[in-house]
Amino acid sequence: MMKTTNKKTILTVLVTLLAGVLLGWLIFGGSGSEVGHEGHDHETETSGESETWTCSMHPQIRQEEPGDCPICGMDLIPMESDEEGEQDPMAIRMSATAMQLANVSTAIVGTLEPVKSVQLSGKVQADERLVFSQSSHIPGRLEKLMVNFTGEFVRKGQPLAAVYSPELVTAQEELFEAQKIKETQPQLFRAAKEKLKNWKLSDSQVEALLASRTSKEEFEVYAEGSGYVMEKKVKLGDYIGRGEAIYEIADLSRVWVLFDVYESDLAWIDRGDRVNFTVASLPGETFEGTISWLDPVIDPQTRVAKARVEFNNVGLKLKPEMFVSGTVEAELTADPEAVVVPKTAVMWTGERSLVYVKTTTEQGVNFRMREVTLGPSLGESFVVRSGLEQGEEIAVNGTFSIDAAAQLAGKPSMMSPEGGAVMTGHNHGGTEMGTATMEEEQSPVEPVETDPAFKQQLTNVYEKYLVMKDAFVDSEAHPVMVAAQDVEKSLKQVDMGLLKGDAHMDWMEQLKTLERTISAISKSMDLDAQRTEFAEFNLAFYKSLKMFGLKDKTTYYQYCPMAIEDKGAYWFSATDEIRNPYFGDEMLTCGETKETLK
Repeated sequence: MMKTTNKKTILTVLVTLLAGVLLGWLIFGGSGSEVGHEGHDHETETSGESETWTCSMHPQIRQEEPGDCPICGMDLIPMESDEEGEQDPMAIRMSATAMQLANVSTAIVGTLEPVKSVQLSGKVQADERLVFSQSSHIPGRLEKLMVNFTGEFVRKGQPLAAVYSPELVTAQEELFEAQKIKETQPQLFRAAKEKLKNWKLSDSQVEALLASRTSKEEFEVYAEGSGYVMEKKVKLGDYIGRGEAIYEIADLSRVWVLFDVYESDLAWIDRGDRVNFTVASLPGETFEGTISWLDPVIDPQTRVAKARVEFNNVGLKLKPEMFVSGTVEAELTADPEAVVVPKTAVMWTGERSLVYVKTTTEQGVNFRMREVTLGPSLGESFVVRSGLEQGEEIAVNGTFSIDAAAQLAGKPSMMSPEGGAVMTGHNHGGTEMGTATMEEEQSPVEPVETDPAFKQQLTNVYEKYLVMKDAFVDSEAHPVMVAAQDVEKSLKQVDMGLLKGDAHMDWMEQLKTLERTISAISKSMDLDAQRTEFAEFNLAFYKSLKMFGLKDKTTYYQYCPMAIEDKGAYWFSATDEIRNPYFGDEMLTCGETKETLK
């Protein structure tokens, strides 16, 4: 009975299932297979599409889902693949969104009259033509000194000293004896008078002696010109010879301003150029002069030539040994109309200078790397000798972001001129993520054999530098300024005479940038301006440390691509821990170690 019931139940279930299938087929009209096919296609498309997300500032970051950049915290953006049919396979395509996020801006190349503001430093010196030695024409002992200290003003004809001279006493007696026989021996009388005049006695003095018939034991020395006593060469009671100098006197109504002109600036400086200059002790005042003479010989020690400005020193405002800072708006006459581009547009590898040229196609905006030949620097811009034509459009900001995208896409880039993907290293918070070093990004700098004393002096500069770098990390402008003043002092204590030949010349070129930038930092209370100068200081300081080395020190050369408005900047640290001096607490650990100098 039970078996019969189970069979009936199973039969009922099977009939119900068949009826359901038949009813579904009737309702959907056999379209189920088509729907299933479409659903399969969609599923395949969805599962096959793999979207990658990256950071516009750190293109080495790649994730399979959106989020924040683990380095800088910016929102990740979808990575765009190159479209088929791209017109230039060697160029990198960027969308408008990517350009905006990477802060890329462009400009049309034009021609300008190349004018450069050449910064000069120098000193006030006395006009050599108005400096004279006041000597005594009478040999003897100094009995009196009417002018007793340096800096005293004397007028022409003023008595300066009294001299006792036994020889002069004898000459007077000879004159008196010759006077007695002048009627019979007039030649002898004239000779006796001329002898006294040879000792610079005036006619009136000689006539006074003849009238008195009494010899004098002391004779006064009179000033032969007006001016300030620059040096007193004798003391009271000294015995002096005939013609021996007693004082050095200078007329300061007209002075020279002697400016140092470095070899790299000589092409810009010429006689007749106008110079505007200021003096630190006279704030708010600006002076102007014309270069009247340019030294034809370069000093072998300092590697500079002197440019002279003659200045009418009204009111004696300018005093010898005062420091002055001057500016010459110099024109490059060889290129009256030259192609000029901003410095921010140029990437320099040491061997090559590169720009990114923009082109627009149906597929979008493309950037292609191009090598250019640079002419002179114009301060914030470069003259381009070749490689660019007027009217072309180039990237003037965000060039390193374009270059990073080109590296990742395997296109020609700064570090890979023939193309091929190059992953840039990144050390974030001390974690090693790559192996790129400064040899790939800056000009090769070869170490040289260095005097240990010079290396120790450079190490002293480095130790002061670390204090300044830590002040930048704390983002406090005043401590930065104070620390920079210590760096500046230690730089002045470096003895360049310890270097010879090419090493000496290289140090002088580096020192020019080091002194200019550290001086600007030490005088500023604007933290952003200080950081801009700090970035330039580090580029020159790298060359110095790489070339000459440190004594018993290891330093880490570190880099942040977002510093200085995304232009990127470097710094040195005593440890490999990243503590960013350009952002401080805002992005303390953003950066990477590029090179370790031991």
